[in-house]
Amino acid sequence: MNSPDSGSSDAVKSFLPNASDIRLYDTTLRDGLGMEGLSLSLQDKLLILKKLDDLGIHYIEGGYPGSNPKDADFFNRAKEISLASAVLVAFGSTRKPGNEVEKDEALRAVLDAGTAVITLVGKTSKSQVLEVLETTEEENLLMIAESIQYLKNKGKEVIFDAEHFFDGYKEDKDYAIACILTAQKAGASTVTLCDTNGGAIPSQIRQIITEIRDLIECDIGIHCHNDTDMAVASTLAAVEEGATQIQACLNGWGERTGNANMISVIPNLKLKLGLDVVGEEQLKRLTETALFASELANFTPNSQQPYVGAGAFAHKAGLHVAAVTKSPGSYTHIDPSLVGNKERILISELSGRRNIVEKLREQGIEVQLNDNQITQVLSDLKNQEARGYQFESAEASFELLVRRLQDDYTSPFNLEDFLIVEHGRNTSSDSYMAEMQAEAMVKMRIGDHLSQVAADGNGPVSALDAAVRKALSEVHAEIAQVRLVDYKVRIIDSGAGADAAVRVLIESSDGVRLWRTVGASTDVVGASLLALQDAYEYWLFHWGQSV
Repeated sequence: MNSPDSGSSDAVKSFLPNASDIRLYDTTLRDGLGMEGLSLSLQDKLLILKKLDDLGIHYIEGGYPGSNPKDADFFNRAKEISLASAVLVAFGSTRKPGNEVEKDEALRAVLDAGTAVITLVGKTSKSQVLEVLETTEEENLLMIAESIQYLKNKGKEVIFDAEHFFDGYKEDKDYAIACILTAQKAGASTVTLCDTNGGAIPSQIRQIITEIRDLIECDIGIHCHNDTDMAVASTLAAVEEGATQIQACLNGWGERTGNANMISVIPNLKLKLGLDVVGEEQLKRLTETALFASELANFTPNSQQPYVGAGAFAHKAGLHVAAVTKSPGSYTHIDPSLVGNKERILISELSGRRNIVEKLREQGIEVQLNDNQITQVLSDLKNQEARGYQFESAEASFELLVRRLQDDYTSPFNLEDFLIVEHGRNTSSDSYMAEMQAEAMVKMRIGDHLSQVAADGNGPVSALDAAVRKALSEVHAEIAQVRLVDYKVRIIDSGAGADAAVRVLIESSDGVRLWRTVGASTDVVGASLLALQDAYEYWLFHWGQSV
């Protein structure tokens, strides 16, 4: 038996599996896609398949080939991919009531997928059998037994997902147990206990597994949904009671409030329970994998996601920063590098002198600040944030704020004046359908060069960006490679009505690097202009050619 993290009881230790017995089963590509707003293309699914294999996942559920053509196509394409360690799994359901297994379309579809392992879901709740399947308890048991036996006779390993098991156990434990024992007798290699509605809490998961553990001779799996925000905790409780197959999804994706988060489950198993389910190098890929999945899904990464979020190891309060610089780890539960993350120092009105010094060091900003200058930085930060600025995610703007206090720093350009004109264009002869256009004119001094240019855009910010870029390109032709890649607007003080502050956060890229800048004003154009100017100034300072 493995030794859990200190503090675990002897009772927990006695049923904790060996690491070699644990099987990580990822169901992102099937159950995870039930999440609202999530849609992955066939190519996206193939890319995630490879990422999961690189992460050290043992079983990867590729989809439900009997439900849609995309999943059927996925299994055909997946045959061309060589997996290092993972086994691809097709998902299906037990035969329909009254069907013969040889004629059941769902069973035929999972066989056509060509995988060595098939997971079948079957009802284990009496009420679900009677009210949803609209069949008898006896017929459901036959459906489980015959479906598993049929696939076993075809040479397949079969995993049985006991749907609604925990709810079914609470309403009629004898029938729920009969269902999983039927699956075991029919030849299932694993019986996975599913908290399908996500209503069970860890203590209930633990208690029920304790009551049935001695009845089950095959492997026990666990599949938890996150409706009570306890899916990861319930999963770990099941492992502590002997479950060896762990089903979860990347980033906790899934229908309703999601599934157990594989990105959290893995480090908890390895670093907290002492179960080496993946190697050290694979563990370091967690942050990259979580971000990769979010990018493919076009989701904004959750900065507060445990272990891998940008804020998971971030420090804002001055006392905390002072402590971690003296004793690394004093406000972190693990070394962030173990999971491919890093510690960050945040800059805000809560910052102390130590935050400033450590943030400069973290960003590699080579400036020497005396005590008066550090005091000035703190004062400027607090004044700017009172106006609506926030520098935590805009590290490029923070660096410029510091550099502008240096006697030897000169901004590469100065925007002296600008004018924006908006107009609507009638695009239809039948009815007035206005296409809004904008033109921006800027007067800008770039070193000794004075530029006065105009540019069009599909809105005031777009036009202003085009005009500023056009002016700068007269001196810095290389500015053409800089692009705005993300643009966020937030109203800061909605209670102030029309005078509320607007904060704009811009992410820019030159194709190699990314950096973020911020601007705040009483109107969106002014805030956008401030953030845009910082974006170009930051790039010119670091990578622009000298004039």
